[in-house]
Amino acid sequence: MSVSFQHPFQEIQFDLFEWYPKFQSCLAYFIDHAQHTGPVQTVAAYVNIKLPYQKAQQAPAPGQTPQPTWNRNPSVEQSSSQPEAHQTQIAFLIPYVRRLVATSFDSPTVLNGFFGDEWEAGIGPIHESERRNYLFAAKSDTWLSVKSHYDMEDGQLIPFLRPLQNVTVEEIEAAEANWSEWLAMQDWMLGPRAPTVDATNPGSSARGANARRGRA
Repeated sequence: MSVSFQHPFQEIQFDLFEWYPKFQSCLAYFIDHAQHTGPVQTVAAYVNIKLPYQKAQQAPAPGQTPQPTWNRNPSVEQSSSQPEAHQTQIAFLIPYVRRLVATSFDSPTVLNGFFGDEWEAGIGPIHESERRNYLFAAKSDTWLSVKSHYDMEDGQLIPFLRPLQNVTVEEIEAAEANWSEWLAMQDWMLGPRAPTVDATNPGSSARGANARRGRA
């Protein structure tokens, strides 16, 4: 069964059932190979995000009390807990894509290193959405507030924010058009009340929505 899916505020259409195996391939590559390589570990350390194997090592086994780091026996951990840690590794890829985007480490080379040769098909739609979300976050609030939203629990604070790199005119225009849709949503300008959009000027509806908000 083929289903054409369009994410809200996203113009690109893709087949979910065609995309999902590619995504699974990227996930498997990340868990089974990439996270154990030096370059990926280096980038992860620099942008301060834990890899799945690190989280698995810290998670206590069911019924066990976690030991303080200074009280652990490395030789015992290596022999007894490593196989179990591998079995309990669970990864959600979006946090890694978000962190790479916000720190400008989302180049094709880095994404290929993290997610494998099929990253464009498997991670590409998520990557594009997260770049757009980052643009929206920067437009919505202050630097300090945006940074707090990109911080993560367990000490994984984002060390810095950088502007998006390698931005194209098409990407900016698409983001501007989607931002216009969001402003219209805030003003309940939906369905029959939706603003008309000038195809040659994607930001026209956004300015119209702002003007109407100013008169309200």
